[in-house]
Amino acid sequence: MKRLAVLAVSVLLLLFSISFFLLRPTSPPLLNSRQAFEPDRRLRVYIADLPRALNYGLLDRYWSLPAADSRIPASSDPDHPAPHGHPPYPENPLIKQYSAEYWLLASLRTAATPAVRVVADWREADVVFVPFFATLSAEMELGWGTKGAFRKKDGNEDYRRQREVVDRVTAHPAWRRSGGRDHIFVLTDPVAMWHVRTEIAPAILLVVDFGGWYKLDSKTANRNSTQNKYRPTLLYFKGAKHRHRGGLVREKLWDLLVNEPDIVMEEGFPNATGREQSIKGMRASEFCLHPAGDTPTSCRLFDAIASLCIPVIVSDEIELPFEGMIDYTEFSVFVSISNAMKPNWLRNYLRNISKQQKDVFRRNLAHVQPIFEYNTSYSSSRAPDGAVNYIWKKIHQKLPMIQEAVIREKRKPDGTSIQLRCHCT
Repeated sequence: MKRLAVLAVSVLLLLFSISFFLLRPTSPPLLNSRQAFEPDRRLRVYIADLPRALNYGLLDRYWSLPAADSRIPASSDPDHPAPHGHPPYPENPLIKQYSAEYWLLASLRTAATPAVRVVADWREADVVFVPFFATLSAEMELGWGTKGAFRKKDGNEDYRRQREVVDRVTAHPAWRRSGGRDHIFVLTDPVAMWHVRTEIAPAILLVVDFGGWYKLDSKTANRNSTQNKYRPTLLYFKGAKHRHRGGLVREKLWDLLVNEPDIVMEEGFPNATGREQSIKGMRASEFCLHPAGDTPTSCRLFDAIASLCIPVIVSDEIELPFEGMIDYTEFSVFVSISNAMKPNWLRNYLRNISKQQKDVFRRNLAHVQPIFEYNTSYSSSRAPDGAVNYIWKKIHQKLPMIQEAVIREKRKPDGTSIQLRCHCT
């Protein structure tokens, strides 16, 4: 059965300052001479040689775990005991949204992604993909390891796996050729590769926050969230009120909006019940609030897209996936923090948006939905042009900058320190 997951993403590239899946250039990149004569050449990807125990073997181990995730009630863990014919990636509500590492590797293993050509020789590659399920590794340690020991190294199985990955990858001549600047690590959770971030700092680190939608969910959302459906709630938000970086905006918005009669502000937790309630609330709402939190974007934004709930993005500086390839202003409302902080301003602004404009937004939402879906069936010779292809296309689009960084790395004299342009914490 085809299964798709809606993408919800925010990516940090330690090589450059980026907006989803790579950097944000200040001027148009110039192609090198080889690329100038090959404008349609596919991105050439070499898959680093890692043992199966560090990717698909981790999934085998996950499904064989005898107990439920210790962080949630046993009734909220649908994976333990493992159901017959279980899905390819965990349904656990704390893990499901981080499945990018699985789908991206699957797209390379089957060689069915139109934007990519997998090469057997690392010397022919544009980028090197590191096939480590880093987030699954971290989540297994958090959910089944010794409580409170995640940040320690002794007795930490996740750290042992991180160490093995780094030792193997950095010992390969491909890393020595580029200093790691053309290597891709998929880190779908901020805690992934926690102990070795400094060592892989030169690489391309994709920090992705997923919505965890699969094809069945997406079909249900579309069937129950038609474009002309009556939506009694003006604005909806479900999540934690108190956050860390950037969370002050969320807290102030909460206090301003929580008592408005046609606005719903609910505390939420990422368990199965909370997710169902959130989906139901989005489907019944005209607009879905997306305030600042700990990361540049969150899965909430893309759950809203799947539910045809018009995103209201409150941020002065936000990173969004595939910008330059799609125009978010065609299906989202952007509000400055200063305006949002004014009493009654946001409520009045949204109420004054015409039905005609809302219909346009919702039609455009329906149009872009496939872009944020992962196709998880690669049996055909050509996969649909969904999220996987868009990710690889975006990387390919920024390839000249990656190559420039590699060239700069080659000319560095011995003893030069690595300057981190941005920090993933």
